[in-house]
Amino acid sequence: MRFLSFVPTRSWIVAAAAVVGGLVAGACSAGFIALVNTALHHATPSRMLLSLAFVALVAGKIAGQSTARLLLNRFTQETLAVLCGDLSRKILSTPLRHLEQIGIPRILATLTDDIAWIGWAAQNVPTVATNVAILAGCGIYLGWLSWRLLLLLALAMLVGAIGYRILTTRAYRALQQARDTRDALFHHFRTLTEGMKELKLHADRREAFLSERIAASTDALARHSLIGVRHQIVADVWTQCLFYGLIGGLLIATSGAPGSLGGERVTGYVLATLYLMGPVWGLLEAWPIFARARIALEKVRDLGISLVADSIESVSAGERERGQAWEQIDLDGATFSYPPDVEGRAFQLGPVDLTLRRGELVFLVGGNGSGKSTFIKLLTGLYSPQLGEIRLDGRSVTDKNREQYHQYFSVVFSDFYLFDSLLGLGGPDLDPRARRYLVDLELHRKITIKDGTLSTTALSQGQRKRLALLTAFLEDRPIYIFDEWAADQDAHYREVFYTRLLPELQAGGKTILVISHDDRYYHLADRIVKLEYGRLVADTRAR
Repeated sequence: MRFLSFVPTRSWIVAAAAVVGGLVAGACSAGFIALVNTALHHATPSRMLLSLAFVALVAGKIAGQSTARLLLNRFTQETLAVLCGDLSRKILSTPLRHLEQIGIPRILATLTDDIAWIGWAAQNVPTVATNVAILAGCGIYLGWLSWRLLLLLALAMLVGAIGYRILTTRAYRALQQARDTRDALFHHFRTLTEGMKELKLHADRREAFLSERIAASTDALARHSLIGVRHQIVADVWTQCLFYGLIGGLLIATSGAPGSLGGERVTGYVLATLYLMGPVWGLLEAWPIFARARIALEKVRDLGISLVADSIESVSAGERERGQAWEQIDLDGATFSYPPDVEGRAFQLGPVDLTLRRGELVFLVGGNGSGKSTFIKLLTGLYSPQLGEIRLDGRSVTDKNREQYHQYFSVVFSDFYLFDSLLGLGGPDLDPRARRYLVDLELHRKITIKDGTLSTTALSQGQRKRLALLTAFLEDRPIYIFDEWAADQDAHYREVFYTRLLPELQAGGKTILVISHDDRYYHLADRIVKLEYGRLVADTRAR
């Protein structure tokens, strides 16, 4: 039922058909046992009838099992595609600060590890349905042979199930601990990829990282997984002893007086019990998979709930494109605070009172830690003010219109991400326009563009930042923000950026906010805004 809550409605029919196929295969298997037992103890009235029944049962089992596998494969792929898409959409519609609190490693672990386990569990559903059908069919047949023996068998299975449940509870806890360890391991893998250069250059740090982070996490993961497997093996041994004890007890109890039960009944029970061992082992082997998938579902569900909280309401493409004409943005007492650190100190930006007007070129200055990057996230709507408000032409920016508000901004962050294609940009002249910008960016000898795809992004940091400008220019948004963009440029292109590119954007009616320490270019700005320790301490005209 937990799994079905994540299944799209249109896939339920496919899932139901797959389960029905498994049930048919199981019922045919149970009928096959009855046919064999009957043929051994009774003279069949017709070999033709026996042959037809044999062929029908075998064909039914093969057809049911094959249909179940085929349909379930389709069901699994559709469900995983919907689940991946739904989670990705929720991630992108969730406020940035909320994602930062959730943590990237947790999100990555869910998108990769958890979804894979859910898919694996889904592929085992027809097998489980087949095994359950076999158990049910054999139970009906055994009840027809002797309901007293069936009650005894059911009682033994109940005792076995209780013992199995007790034993596997510990295994489940160990698997839960192993899953939590995977979150930490994903965090360390992220450190490995992002801090690769630093780790290569410092042998002691590298060895400490490998031993204290990677090795410690992998050892913990192996330890918890081994504990889970050990408890699972104990539970399996318990079940095997119970089954073989039942068979041995049945043979011993009936060996001295076989006529009391009848040879057909004894043979039928022994055959059915032996045949039931396969489905029971199949269910037992599927338990760790479903237990792990249950943990994965809980992680996905918890992540989904946390992602839904405070999510931004999406708007249509038409709404995103309308209303780009604007005059000013007002920050009225806008305040944002981070949670306190271990020493109880909390950084607060604001209250900020500031007006940003159409066509202005504004320089934002301040020392490290003054709150410039936080201010950008607040201004662009990536962070919501905890106090005060942001107004666009007098209209307050809320969760209802925040997505449309985002569309006014084109930002090159200091920690920008460079896509390898011009995603989300179109038009028949996209490639020619991009090539013209590459000339202005002095990258036309290094980069080619075909069908919106860049030939490479393997460039120096300064060139990568110039390439990030390509997307910003093609977006053609009303407001441009550049966060320490010129810091990695040589003297020549820094001059080009400040004296040619920025004036051209401003001449086109764009509003530009530049975070910069290049005081030799401050005279180009209309205004200079200064932050210190999260406070707006100056807002002066530069010309």
